Amino acid sequence: MDSYVKVGTIHVAEQLFTFIENDVLPKTDIDSHSFWQGLQTLLEELTPENERLLKKRGEIQQKLNDWNMRHKSSGHTDDYVQFLKEIRYLEDEIGNFKIGTENLDDELTKQAGPQLVVPANNARYAINAANSRWGSLYDALYGTDVIDETEGAQIKTDKYNPMRGEKVVQYAKKCLDEFIPLKKGSHLDAVHFIVSNQQLLVERSGGELTELQIPGQFIGYCGTEKSPTSILLKHNGLHIDIQIDREHPIGKADSAGVKDVVIESALSTIIDFEDSVTAVDAEDKVDVYRNWLGLMKGTLSVQFKKGNQTVDRSLNENREYTTATGERLILSGRSLLLVRNVGHLMKTDLILNDSGEEMPEGIIDTVVTSLIAKHDLLSNGRFKNSQNGSVYIVKPKMHGSEEVAFANTLFERVEQLLGLAKHTLKIGVMDEERRTSLNLKQCIFKVKDRIFFINTGFLDRTGDEIHSSFYAGPMVRKSDMKSSTWLNAYEKSNVQTGLASKLNEQGQIGKGMWPMPNEMKAMMDQKIGHLIAGGNTAWVPSPTAATLHVLHYHQVIVDAVQESIRKNQTDYLQELLHVPVEIDPSWSREEVQQELETNAQSILGYVVRWVEHGIGCSKVPNLDGIGLMEDRATLRISSQHISNWLYHQICSEEQVIDTMKEMARVVDEQNAHDPYYVPMSNRFEESVAFQAALELVLDGKEQPNGYTEPILHRRRREYKSLFKKEGQQEPSRTM
Repeated sequence: MDSYVKVGTIHVAEQLFTFIENDVLPKTDIDSHSFWQGLQTLLEELTPENERLLKKRGEIQQKLNDWNMRHKSSGHTDDYVQFLKEIRYLEDEIGNFKIGTENLDDELTKQAGPQLVVPANNARYAINAANSRWGSLYDALYGTDVIDETEGAQIKTDKYNPMRGEKVVQYAKKCLDEFIPLKKGSHLDAVHFIVSNQQLLVERSGGELTELQIPGQFIGYCGTEKSPTSILLKHNGLHIDIQIDREHPIGKADSAGVKDVVIESALSTIIDFEDSVTAVDAEDKVDVYRNWLGLMKGTLSVQFKKGNQTVDRSLNENREYTTATGERLILSGRSLLLVRNVGHLMKTDLILNDSGEEMPEGIIDTVVTSLIAKHDLLSNGRFKNSQNGSVYIVKPKMHGSEEVAFANTLFERVEQLLGLAKHTLKIGVMDEERRTSLNLKQCIFKVKDRIFFINTGFLDRTGDEIHSSFYAGPMVRKSDMKSSTWLNAYEKSNVQTGLASKLNEQGQIGKGMWPMPNEMKAMMDQKIGHLIAGGNTAWVPSPTAATLHVLHYHQVIVDAVQESIRKNQTDYLQELLHVPVEIDPSWSREEVQQELETNAQSILGYVVRWVEHGIGCSKVPNLDGIGLMEDRATLRISSQHISNWLYHQICSEEQVIDTMKEMARVVDEQNAHDPYYVPMSNRFEESVAFQAALELVLDGKEQPNGYTEPILHRRRREYKSLFKKEGQQEPSRTM
């Protein structure tokens, strides 16, 4: 323990101790002795309960396994429901209630819009995500397939293509016509903007002046009344900024001098410590804490090479305007930042007890991220994140209301430790485990005075669906899972339960990720469905996607959709319990092999980056070469799916291993351009990544709830240790 500092009965990794002492505690009004003594007490008192809950998970899963071995069926029978009630998998019903969360920011209560999720260990990505509160619609359209390449509008040219640019302008101004209509004519006809008598006047070609159909949509401007350089508008609670510069290359070609249309995009961003992060030891963890501190203080910055240029990137300043009545208006230049802590499962070497045992990572995460966020509460930084004095923590992978209640206790104890008012720490409950979906109302009730968010994490939810009913039979093919009975019921039940407690009025009801960052036209065609389903926020894979997806929130009034859903309550329990097994599988040999190859390639493409590159979330090409956003949730599905088929003898272990080896060769070819990449296919036994992928599949049924973290963490540590043993430094990787 020579790299640890003994504090009372706990041993704190020296890196963490130094970081907290020198960088975090100063200016928090908390003295060192009180903090460490309080943390020691908190760990001693809450760790046993954390362990008890994890043990209960295992006991319940074993009872499910025993039942499913005896009753090969698709579930949802009266006997099955009675069994789930007897083992307390289905909890007692509770009466109606309304959440009482207070002091939430407008981004969560008054605005509906996109949400980004970004790994906390990548400072560049974190800054980009925070800055994506505002996005250039022109850039988002020009650089994606939303604008087609017909009629000379190709994107792949060495320089700006004016024909493509013209299509972008037309698209953007048609959006303005739809969202901010003029009394007469189109924004395409505008030649000049004037502010007069607290109104916006638009001069059309020919000299005629017109007003907005809804004058109140004009919020403010920059520049002068006669020659504004920026026009701030508002629609459906979201801001749109028409930027004017007749000397700009784009503005020169525009009749009104418009150089861009900048729109409010990602209202909130989750800084993720969990599924998209590879933090497996104290060194890694302190790095992610340091980035969170930089975000809370507004000091985080990065410098990187882009082509031949060196680029400096830091957090955007606030945006300042003059209102129609001549007053000063300041809008945040950044997303509202939330932080996703890890769940209850994992332990960490950040802190050891006197016996040398690792302590629960989820407890330590809550303490440290909240301590760091206190700098925002005390206005110690350049900017304010929460204007209303709240800290927003998203808590994933909780199973049932008892585990949510434990999180509530943890938050209360951390508030006491840090001298925060009760319910300062707000909680977002990820609905991504089967036991939580079935008891979501009870879960929300346990945190009804601090909850700000629920979200359908359909990827992890699918992984848990497979593992929970692992022994019931072979699961349907992965592509068929999206149309399964339980999944459709899950998405609807989640929204309905949130609306019943009025969560939409005091928080967010979220929907899942769009997984194909290059397929923006398809996203624009399909992702509006998340709003129609009742979500007032949904995850997107990039700042560009946020700027495009926000157009949906201009097209749909989510409040009206939610009110309609609220009036039509449905009991989805039977559908939620419909297990997606193939009772009488009749897949051909070719279909089985195709499924194995799809899953194996996905597993290997992700795991090799996780274990040997330290990348927890990236765009991994599939067998068709389409880049898909992969994280541990997608890995959980693919590994559990093969493991399930292997157990039910849909395939053999030999077939699985042969397929994994063949797909390793495919993944090697897909990564041949990476100078740091070490192929797996010429060293299967020595490749830590290949062995990790194989272990995830062959031992999948033994993993707690099918989670991939235990194997990934152990294998990543193994890989890192290879360099330490040889006295080498692990090669730096590009993200």
